[in-house]
Amino acid sequence: MSQRPPIAIIHIAFAFVVAGITGAIVVAIIRLPSEAIGLSAAAIANLDAAGAKNPVTAVLLNFRGYDTLLEILVLLLAAIGARVLTASDASFVVEPARSANPVLLGFIRILAPVMIMVAGYLLWVGGHAPGGAFQAAAVLAALGVLLKLGGVSWTRKLSQRGERLLLVAGLAVFLVVATAVMLSQRRFLEYPPSVAKTLILVIESAATVSIAAILLALFSSGTLRETQSERSHSKINSSEIPNNKMPNHKTPRDEAAQ
Repeated sequence: MSQRPPIAIIHIAFAFVVAGITGAIVVAIIRLPSEAIGLSAAAIANLDAAGAKNPVTAVLLNFRGYDTLLEILVLLLAAIGARVLTASDASFVVEPARSANPVLLGFIRILAPVMIMVAGYLLWVGGHAPGGAFQAAAVLAALGVLLKLGGVSWTRKLSQRGERLLLVAGLAVFLVVATAVMLSQRRFLEYPPSVAKTLILVIESAATVSIAAILLALFSSGTLRETQSERSHSKINSSEIPNNKMPNHKTPRDEAAQ
């Protein structure tokens, strides 16, 4: 009697676990009430103490501050992971373009100040209308991508320490504010209503810069180290093959021409 390989048992056990989780999710969805209860009424009723007139901002940065704090942490970890797995050592460094497209550069000169103003507006308006740090950061990151694609050396004076400071500033300010309110006999992330608006604006300003830096770092992470290594080995192997032993890739048209 043949014995089943251990790897097959692991696969079967994993399949049962996945099936159990899937079944639990399906049961939970089926048992949901037909009408969503929601907490919108409770959130709107406490807007005066939240420090933001926009319910979404109040939920993200006050009522549900833990989630937003962890979301910024996840983004930062993603940027660190991308830096480790890719061949990029200085993600913000922009190589000067050898032949800059004058049309593209002119477009950037016109669009850059507009995008900065839009980002600032989205950051400010987030307190009482749709907007906020994530939207503003997306606009700033798009501007950074545009500058990078255009070969504009806008980070020439930015050191690696300054780049890292930009990446962690949002999370650091969030933690400092959350911890500082505990000195006034409050809970973690429980802002005093009198200064809640100011504290949220400080957190959002720092988060805007950091999220934009993280998004730009993810865009600029480069190729995977394995891919880079494979390319290097391919170049080395091709340089070691003598010219008279290089494979012949002549097409039928070339042979007919000869």
